[in-house]
Amino acid sequence: METVYQAQISYSQFLSETGQPLQPLPDWAGAPDKLVRYYRNMVQLRQLDNKIIALQRTGQMGTYASLLGAEAIEVVLGDLMLSDDVLVPYYRNHGLQMFRGLSMADMLSYWGGDERGSSSPAMGEDFPNAVPIATQALHAAGVATAIKIRGEKRAVVTVCGDGATSKGDFLEALNVAGVWQLPVVFMVNNNQWAISVPRSIQCGAATLAQKAIGAGIRGEQVDGNDVIALHESVTEALKHAREGKGATLIEAISYRLSDHTTADDATRYRSNEELKAAWEREPIKRLQTFLHERGWWDEVQETAWQKEVSQIIKQGLDSYLEMPPQPVEHLIDFLYAELPDALKEQRERLIRNAQPGGSHHE
Repeated sequence: METVYQAQISYSQFLSETGQPLQPLPDWAGAPDKLVRYYRNMVQLRQLDNKIIALQRTGQMGTYASLLGAEAIEVVLGDLMLSDDVLVPYYRNHGLQMFRGLSMADMLSYWGGDERGSSSPAMGEDFPNAVPIATQALHAAGVATAIKIRGEKRAVVTVCGDGATSKGDFLEALNVAGVWQLPVVFMVNNNQWAISVPRSIQCGAATLAQKAIGAGIRGEQVDGNDVIALHESVTEALKHAREGKGATLIEAISYRLSDHTTADDATRYRSNEELKAAWEREPIKRLQTFLHERGWWDEVQETAWQKEVSQIIKQGLDSYLEMPPQPVEHLIDFLYAELPDALKEQRERLIRNAQPGGSHHE
């Protein structure tokens, strides 16, 4: 008989799949303000996600990685991180990036293939998206090292999927974070699928959070569809980091309700029954039910917010679609500190050809 070793890893959940409290709620959840904000922000992300996919399908956007199902993780991190914390994201954190100040137009420009989407001044010291799997974990460890050397009370947050936890980059980052007691939070969005690889064959351990044990750092599981549980877990992890007490690995159990990207077709490797069951656990309906039953949200508010969100998104999409293209010489300008002569000649030719009446056959 196969034996699976399960370390003692705590699991946190406050709301059932149907939005019912499973245990006494923290004091802050006894008032509507923060929970309503979480709900409104998740609704905005869901509607925006749908719009971006429509843009991609009509040729106005590049290949896009949906965040469908990860809304709770995005809004909670976006709310609890401070402005001087540092985000080292992966390609499914565009909601979090906007909550940290990135404009919708700049976010969209990244997915439209424009490098300006990775270098907006609004990003501050936050890093651009990491597409290579798990490399961002080591980048985050490096940033956290600098913060510790400077003696600053700041936290670094990096996010990855369940597949990334199998990479050497991720494990090396955990190790150095433990050895050097770095102020970093590793958020694993365990959405059950690494493209077509299911969690069941991704790792033989019962949890991904227990990888923290070998590194000597805190590790815990949390319901990634439960904003209350996420809020509690992230609050403590950030506090732990800012106080110089070291790193935390949070495994947020969620589900990727979309294809991996718009270039993927998930029906080829997962069943409709599994997807239907996952929709019963998704975060927005769960919180909506909770708010309704407490009288903190109603159909009038819902209709008004959906309408307002549509206008917010339309303005952002219009700004993106109206964004003028970069000068053609930018294809070359940022390749070298000092351009070689051959590239100088190419640069001049590009500029000439881009001008009205310029030759396109040089």
